[in-house]
Amino acid sequence: MPHLKPMLRHIQRSNAGKSVIRSRVEHVFANQKSQTGLFVRTVGITRATMRIGLANIVYNMRRFLFFERLNARAFPLNSESRGDTEGVL
Repeated sequence: MPHLKPMLRHIQRSNAGKSVIRSRVEHVFANQKSQTGLFVRTVGITRATMRIGLANIVYNMRRFLFFERLNARAFPLNSESRGDTEGVL
């Protein structure tokens, strides 16, 4: 398609949907790449699969902790918000 012609509407919609998925996946792959360097240096497909699987678990745990901390900042738990009556007569 020539550069000076506007894209067709259905192609724009298709690209927009793909772009959302691509941006999410590329962040995960960039994180994996930074953890393992560029290569998974193991002997055998079983060890490589295990190493990638462990890297995925580490990634998911880090994301979980990130969201837990984010949630803790957004909704701090103190005695007033929980409705505790401990120490109150």
